[in-house]
Amino acid sequence: MFVESAMFKTLPDNLISRWLLIFLLLVAIYFFHDFLVPVLGALIIGFASWPLYRRLRSLCRNKDMLAASLAVMLVMLVLVVPLSLTFAYAFGEIKGWIELLIEVNRQGADMPEWIRALPALGTWLTPYWEQYVAEPQALSELVHLLSGEQLGNIYRWMLALGSRAFHLFLILVFMLITLFFVYKDGALLARQLDRVGESVLAGHWARFSRMVPATVSSTVTGMGLIALGEGVVLGIAYAVAGVPSPVALGVLTGFMALIPGGAPLSFTLVSLYLAGSGNMVAAVGLFLWGAVELFIVDKTIRPRLVGGPIKLPFLPTFFGLVGGVTTMGIVGLFVGPVLMALLVAIWREWLHSLAPAAQE
Repeated sequence: MFVESAMFKTLPDNLISRWLLIFLLLVAIYFFHDFLVPVLGALIIGFASWPLYRRLRSLCRNKDMLAASLAVMLVMLVLVVPLSLTFAYAFGEIKGWIELLIEVNRQGADMPEWIRALPALGTWLTPYWEQYVAEPQALSELVHLLSGEQLGNIYRWMLALGSRAFHLFLILVFMLITLFFVYKDGALLARQLDRVGESVLAGHWARFSRMVPATVSSTVTGMGLIALGEGVVLGIAYAVAGVPSPVALGVLTGFMALIPGGAPLSFTLVSLYLAGSGNMVAAVGLFLWGAVELFIVDKTIRPRLVGGPIKLPFLPTFFGLVGGVTTMGIVGLFVGPVLMALLVAIWREWLHSLAPAAQE
């Protein structure tokens, strides 16, 4: 009752004014929904890097303009520019994959001997390969069966994505501009949110306001930074082992590392490819390198980076990733799990508030 009354005190008393305020909010959401992705991206980066920004601000003698400008430049140099170049190169390699698939679909392809020689798996795959790959135009039926899209449509979609580079550039610019003001006015915005939160959630806001930044920072750092590192390290290992398209495979490994168990599955499959291609030394070396890297990350780096009150289990993480990607694209890889982490945080806070009543 107190929460409900406090919430309505923040709204106009007049019923018409309330509906007018709601209408204006809906209109604002409609007109500015295209900015939602860059704003969320800026907020996530700002939350995750805020402790580092505070140190930078103290070095700049608390000059907000200077500190925010330097922070955005550092984000560009450390994060935006390397990732942009990597994705551009990986995009070219993936285009080459699709062109190869289109050629295979046009003429058909015989099953490689190393796949046929795999124990049990080769015998099981042979009839499916003959049905969906060996015959001309059969691969297109398999792609349509799995994805609902034609192979040619996927290739045209890839080309269209490349032509939208200017649109992606604008989103990036908007995100960096928003990030500048997140850094510059973040403390003021936090104080304003505290005033509103205390009027709506009363005593719960103190716990929740501490939990949200820790949850966002933990999720982004634990999932994003570690996945980025594993993608880079294993991508270099792919190049050293002589795997084709190492950059694209490294990017895919980084994405897979966002899911628990995704990174070991990635380098294991690549190691099997090398073994089947006859390069047994490179296959064993890559697998051992991946296993050692995974052990070091899980036993030393991950416990230090992943903190905070929320540690998502597999299923919410998976739902957050899939839902985020289908809704917001690449940014959704982080927005989805963050939202799931916040939902879990709210659920646990609710249970915590109910615990004294249950004991009574």
